Amino acid sequence: MSVTTGSNDIDFDNTEELDIPRLAESRDTIEAERTHRKRQLAAAFRIFARYGFDEGIAGHITARDPEFPDRFWVNPYAVHFSRIRVSDLLLIDEEGRVIEGDRRTNKAAFWIHSSIHHARPDVVAVAHAHTIHGRAFASLDKPLDPIVQESCAFYEDHVLFDEYKGLVLEKSEGDRIAVRLGDRRAAILRHHGLLTVGRSVEEAAWWFITMERACQMQLLADAAGEPRIMTEEEVTLAHRQFSNANMARHNFNLLADLVVEEEPDVLE
Repeated sequence: MSVTTGSNDIDFDNTEELDIPRLAESRDTIEAERTHRKRQLAAAFRIFARYGFDEGIAGHITARDPEFPDRFWVNPYAVHFSRIRVSDLLLIDEEGRVIEGDRRTNKAAFWIHSSIHHARPDVVAVAHAHTIHGRAFASLDKPLDPIVQESCAFYEDHVLFDEYKGLVLEKSEGDRIAVRLGDRRAAILRHHGLLTVGRSVEEAAWWFITMERACQMQLLADAAGEPRIMTEEEVTLAHRQFSNANMARHNFNLLADLVVEEEPDVLE
């Protein structure tokens, strides 16, 4: 049994029911918000490196600029995730031009991310990487099943993009991915990998980590036998709890704090 995808109206930011303290997010100026997003973005790349999400020159995370919503910050071409610093990040405009930074950008990063940022004004960050379990699962041509509580973060909130045309080097394919994603938080790109979005860098990065692990767990469970699909009551409860955006930010910040403490050059 597999779960079809669709929209939902659950308030993912409701922290009262889960007793999760809300993170202080007051940043008084656009520049303060920009600095915050860039620091979290650089930390996200270091975290992805620690999880082994790097694959040569592949993979990118973007963060929308708070002052210019049609521009976004992204990692430069051919710099390993483990070496990315705040000062390495590039600001890209709607035409794919580098506005700030002195390195090359990745064409695939531009076409995928620009299309999603354009179609989803609610999205601050988009994450995509070529991970082992995400790519393996993407070959199965099916969505995630609700078999563990963490997988339920994506219950009726992810899609399968069932096309494959090689590297995303054209605007039209980026647009098709954005259309298929719709208002969901994640996509499985067939024969390609995973993609997640969020209203913050923290959310997009944490959802990506969670989805990669969910793919790993389903691959293991399917290999061992026939996993039990959670009931509608069970999956609705788990979805409400594990899709909570504030909890995602807390989880990401646990990892980011370690990166900053152990690799302080990330903020340079």
